[in-house]
Parts: sequence; C-alpha cells; structure tokens
Amino acid sequence: MTAPSLSDASGVPAAINAFLRGVERRGAVFAELQCGDAVAGDAALAAAMRAFQTSVAKAPMGEWPHRFWSLLLATPMLRRANALPIRHDALAPLTRVGHGPRAALLLRLAAGLGETEGAAALGIAPATYRLALQRALPRRADGSADASAWQALASAVQATIKQLPPQRLAHLAKLRESALRPVAKRSVAPARLEAPEPSAPRRGWRIALWASASACVLALAATFLWPGKRPPERNDAPDIRTVSLPDAEPPASRYDAELARLSDRDFDLLLDARDEAVYLDLDFYAWYAAQAAMPATGRVPAPPGATDPAQDDDHPETSDATL
Repeated sequence: MTAPSLSDASGVPAAINAFLRGVERRGAVFAELQCGDAVAGDAALAAAMRAFQTSVAKAPMGEWPHRFWSLLLATPMLRRANALPIRHDALAPLTRVGHGPRAALLLRLAAGLGETEGAAALGIAPATYRLALQRALPRRADGSADASAWQALASAVQATIKQLPPQRLAHLAKLRESALRPVAKRSVAPARLEAPEPSAPRRGWRIALWASASACVLALAATFLWPGKRPPERNDAPDIRTVSLPDAEPPASRYDAELARLSDRDFDLLLDARDEAVYLDLDFYAWYAAQAAMPATGRVPAPPGATDPAQDDDHPETSDATL
C-alpha cells in the first residue's frame, strides 16, 4: 500500500495549508514593512493567499516560494510606491530606501530567499537583484557599507516576525482559512423543455390540404392545355413612320446695332469719346507698337563724308524683279 502523494486531490490542500502556515508571519511583516501599513499589508496577504491556493495545484513544490512572494508583490497595495511613516527604531533605515530596493532587501531579510529565488520573485536577473541589494544596504557617512547597521536591521526584522501579538496571529490564521475555503458554487439544474403533447389528427384539415393541392395542380395544367389568344404574327420588315416637319418660323427677335454695341466687351472703352480717333486707327497703332518692340538691326557707322545709300539719289531704285 503506497502513501498518498502531495499531488493527490486530498493531499494538495493539506500541503498548501502547511506552506501558507509557515509563511503567514513572514508575509504579514513583509507586506507591512513594504507598504507602511499593517491593515493594507494584511489585505495584500489575504489576496496573495487566495491567488496562491488556486494557481499552484499542479506546480512543483520547488516553485512555491517564489510564486507566493511574486503574488504578494503583485497586489495593488504593494505595487504602489507610498512614502513610509517616519520610524525611530532599528527599522528606520527601511524608510530611507526606495520602493524597489526595499522589496529586494525584505525578500532577503523577511522572506529569507536567496539571490536566485529573490530575483525570480521580482522577475529580474540575479545580477540586477544583487545590485538592488547593494543599493539598499545601510551605509556610513563616507559611503561605505555599514555591516553593524546591516546586522541590526536583520535582527530587528526577525524580532518583529517572532514577536507578533496573539491577536495578530489569530487574524492571520483566519485569513489563511478563508483563503483555503472552497468557494461554494451554486448548481443550477438545466431547464427541461417539455415536448408538447401530440394532438389528435383532424380529418377536416387533411381534406382541406388535399383539396388545395389538387386545385393548384389543375390550375397549373390549365395554363398549358387551355388554348389561349395568340399574339398576331409579326412581319420581318420594320415598321418605320416618317413625319415631315413644318416650315421654320422667323426668329422672334434679332440683335440690332444698339444692342450689339451694348453687349460689346469693350463697351466701357467705347463710352470714352476722347479716344475715338485712336479706336478708329487701332490697326495702325498695333503695327507701330509691334515695330517699336522689335530689336534694332545693327548697322556699321559710315565714315565721315560718306553718303547713305538709302539717301543717295544716284542709287538705283529696287525693281519689282528684285523684290
């Protein structure tokens, strides 16, 4: 006869109960020192216990420690980087440490995790976890690590875990029992659909249906067999009709000279009587402007005393043949 393993359905809740009983004190102190409030820390611990109970049923037991502390760190109460209240005891160095390095420090002092498990709980590399621990170490005025302050801080955290009052321990036990209590699921009976009782067939309905079907068949057959009126035969020649149009009527009105002048696009210019002479000789002025815009042809200056061929009366005139 073999002993039941922890993976059996009856052994898993007992193993989880034993694990949570062993970490509830450390978890409560860890959450309180991380967020600075015992009430908020206990609420975070209860949420982590419930999540742990439902998520590690099939996980290896070696992964349980860093899974639990990861769930505790993931609660909203511990994710918020709140300022801690001022302390004047041996735990005062925690208030001078940042939110992230303080979590790495408490995983070492309160949770008792090594570098590998602490890094896994924070989801970071072990080298990064070591760097966070170095930043969280108490230091002297010259910046060097204070070993005596480190030992005093570690002893103060362990003393806080061991010296929890009985009322706090009873409250933590209730939180653990509530987290392990299975949630009652209301079983809802599936609704039963009652089949309607078959009614007795009525002969009258069946006769009416057969009569309707027969009438439809007869009507369909009549459309093919009854000689209906055929359309007249069409001739292949197209039927084209022509209608002559009436004679065109004279236009209702025509443009007269006055209307043509009013509709001229230069009507505004035509109103100015002072430039009427220019308008009458626009062709000349257009030619003159075109000639003035052309570049002058270069001419070599004649020597003094030379006569212009164009002005020389002895120069023969150009004949029509030479044009």
